Amino acid sequence: MSGRWLVTGAGGMLGRDLLGVLAAEGVAATAATRADLDVTDPAAVRAAVRGHDLVVNAAAWTDVDAAERDEAAATAVNGTAVRSLAEACAAGGARLLHVSTDYVFDGTATSPYPEAAPTGPINAYGRGKVAGERAVLESLPDTGYIVRTAWLYGAHGRNFVSTMLRLARELETVEAVADQHGQPTWTRSLAERLAALGRRALAGAAPAGVYHGTQRGQATWYDFAREVFGNAGLAVDRVRPVPLTRFARPARRPAYSVLGHTRWAAAGLDPMPHWKDALRQAFRHHPEVWHGAVSERNVPVKGEASR
Repeated sequence: MSGRWLVTGAGGMLGRDLLGVLAAEGVAATAATRADLDVTDPAAVRAAVRGHDLVVNAAAWTDVDAAERDEAAATAVNGTAVRSLAEACAAGGARLLHVSTDYVFDGTATSPYPEAAPTGPINAYGRGKVAGERAVLESLPDTGYIVRTAWLYGAHGRNFVSTMLRLARELETVEAVADQHGQPTWTRSLAERLAALGRRALAGAAPAGVYHGTQRGQATWYDFAREVFGNAGLAVDRVRPVPLTRFARPARRPAYSVLGHTRWAAAGLDPMPHWKDALRQAFRHHPEVWHGAVSERNVPVKGEASR
């Protein structure tokens, strides 16, 4: 059963990959970009949801530091708007797959957070996302799905991979945080998982609730950067480790936000691939974007680079 899908945030990095996956699978999907749908307008949301069987909410306020400066505006998108979506889905009988974040946790754990772990965000962005999660669980206890993800990168937007490759062209060495732990996740891999979960949800083969949509394994930003350099054919020793305190930012970041993946079994699905495997696949899948984007001859000599 494919049903009629609505994808909000369709112009974003994840939304674009999801639409590509659904198109390849022959799934009829309505694409709602920010220009098409103001998710903070309840009437517009109700009209957009009408006639659909499943909604994937990939619309979000993703600027973590800007959320710290304007929490009300961020929560209007990440919390209040999600309640409008959930209520519209409840009224129309649609299922909702809502994309959330690892930042709902405080980062004090030393082993992967299970799906049922208590939330405890340490920044405004995380608080807004928790509000969105609660809205889904309250409004759609039997047909609402929360998929937490983290450290997203993809071909259709600015992200850590593209930033590292840009810096590799500009600098002799780059710095990356070595004491923050998470799970780099390719948007294409997550899009494939959302499509699979959506299909199973429509077929009644996946229980509602929280799932963790991150790649297996764990890494620091330093580990991630070295792997990016290696996949691009660059010398990995050009990446230097630094502490999180090296970069002063308005919003605190959880030091450890690695997620566990036990609930996929309930939906008849395996955990997503390991982050290193996904990164290698991403470089092969998007050669025009990343592979060969930089080479050693592009590296400036010492003293030429500016930060």
